[in-house]
Amino acid sequence: MSAIGNFTDSELWIIRTTLEERYGKTIEPELADTELRLNPYATELTECPAAYWEDQGCHFIVCKSDNSRYRCQFYYRVHQMYGTGVEEYDDLSECMVTLLQVQADHVASSNRDL
Repeated sequence: MSAIGNFTDSELWIIRTTLEERYGKTIEPELADTELRLNPYATELTECPAAYWEDQGCHFIVCKSDNSRYRCQFYYRVHQMYGTGVEEYDDLSECMVTLLQVQADHVASSNRDL
């Protein structure tokens, strides 16, 4: 069992509300556990709670790396994984908004390249 607590009701509200604002509809994230290397200098993996959702072929994940710290990424395929350029956030709202904005910018940039 992880020493990191599960997402709180308040944190889940932030995730759901941000997704509804972005997509204009209710999206229920799936809750899961993932293993992260929290210390880049160690090989030890730590079990961390995660929130996952998909939209139009894109997969999103927000991991709780401590009781007030979050990591995020989005991906399309195994070799198409993207982050926000920030390793860890201490504000879940900022994490969510930045993740969704970086993904939207990625789609816009990809569409310009066509």
